[in-house]
Amino acid sequence: MPPGATKPACGAAGDAAGGGLDTSRLRAAYRRGIFPWFGEGQPILWWSTAPRMVLPVDQFKVSRSLGKTLRRFARTPGCEIRIDHAFDQVLACCAGTPRAGQSGTWILPEMQAAYRRWHREGSVHSFETWINGRLVGGLYGVNIGRMFFGESMFSHQTDASKIALAALVGFCRSNGITVIDCQQQTSHLASLGAEPWSRERFEHHLKTVVDLPEPVNWTYDLSSWSSPESSA
Repeated sequence: MPPGATKPACGAAGDAAGGGLDTSRLRAAYRRGIFPWFGEGQPILWWSTAPRMVLPVDQFKVSRSLGKTLRRFARTPGCEIRIDHAFDQVLACCAGTPRAGQSGTWILPEMQAAYRRWHREGSVHSFETWINGRLVGGLYGVNIGRMFFGESMFSHQTDASKIALAALVGFCRSNGITVIDCQQQTSHLASLGAEPWSRERFEHHLKTVVDLPEPVNWTYDLSSWSSPESSA
């Protein structure tokens, strides 16, 4: 889940420039573990980072404080998880939320247009944290087969993006998706259970899951709250 406009770290391979952002090209790229990432004024750049940071959903770590937050959220009226309810708003918030130490965004208008098109085709989804009718956090990503590629997240309230991530983990566990692609190595992702995989391991996993049937029902069931929690 790239947090801002910085290029991928050293070790990226399969780098290329050019082409377009039509959904057929995007799907072909993601199936091979390649994603677009470029800044304003640059050509479209394509990356395959190595090692690859992934979150095995059975390793998701929930701290004691986050566990309390999740339980409180689940039982509080007006607090809810929605999927694909306000995708365009989530995308705009991910692009526009200021991030410490970073300027600008890699989610440029042409990227937003491309992922909105792909969302309408059913392959890009948003997990959203709502409190009293207000969107306070969320994330979006790409689903192909039984693989979810996390793209970006935002939070306008403490732990709101972590709540959305916990919801995604619960959804994935309930739907046979065992790994969430996080793209970049960060200490924050590592604290949540993510780990680096070699390119060979990541590409092998992709080959085993991208042709499987995709989840059909993209709605959130409260019973999934029983599955995201594990000890930190």
